Amino acid sequence: MAQQMANLFTRIGQIGFGVAVVGGVVNSALYNVDAGHRAVIFDRFAGVKDTVIGEGTHFFIPWVQRPVIFDARTRPRNVPVNTGSKDSQTVNITLRVLFHPMSQELPRIFTTLGIDYEDRVLPSITNEVLKAVVAQYDAGELITHREKVSRNVSEQLTERSAQFGLILDDISITHLTFGKEFTQAVELKQVAQQEAERAKFLVEKAEQEKKAAIISADGDASAATLLAKSFGEAGEGLVELRRIEAAEDIAYRLAKNRNVAYLPSNQTTLLSPPQ
Repeated sequence: MAQQMANLFTRIGQIGFGVAVVGGVVNSALYNVDAGHRAVIFDRFAGVKDTVIGEGTHFFIPWVQRPVIFDARTRPRNVPVNTGSKDSQTVNITLRVLFHPMSQELPRIFTTLGIDYEDRVLPSITNEVLKAVVAQYDAGELITHREKVSRNVSEQLTERSAQFGLILDDISITHLTFGKEFTQAVELKQVAQQEAERAKFLVEKAEQEKKAAIISADGDASAATLLAKSFGEAGEGLVELRRIEAAEDIAYRLAKNRNVAYLPSNQTTLLSPPQ
């Protein structure tokens, strides 16, 4: 009886060991491809297979095959470039690129460029395209025609990246500066324009004041002419009329003032002294 129990436990242990070995082998032959990723299989005998593996859990032959996982999601990349404009001005420009690889091109990308393909491709083609496009414009045109420059860069860079199996989802110029000399020249030009506008304003103001003085002088001359004509026609009567009008105005103003009192013509004080 004891011998039978020992044989049973030995058999169970052998079965358990076999199951563990089989489970380990199966587990070592599985790999996962996460969401947004793709896999390429490298075979020690056949090389890189043309089939691109999608998301999920898959089998491979251990030691003979090796899965290489690629991130197929859209990712950003900033590429700074120092170049020159058409008028030989130094231009510092930074391009922001959103890119992802073409899934069907991943075997070729892995074979020719490797897993770090974006580090090998994007800086070189971006530098090449930016230098070619910026050299077609003056420094001032790079500012005033920025949208056109960005469009030209986008068209040429999209075409170049497609040759390496990359898709560019968005391209934008995020940083654009010039050399110290050009920046100082632009600032001086702005100051000169402001001074010119101020001088123009002062000239226009003086011109308007001159016109106003001429109009005022013409009005005074016309008034003097009318007065002379009136004096000739009415004689001293007009002068007497103006004197009466002035006296009435003075009397009206004094009457409204509480500190003013009227005295009879034969009295010099406000209160008469007793006799």
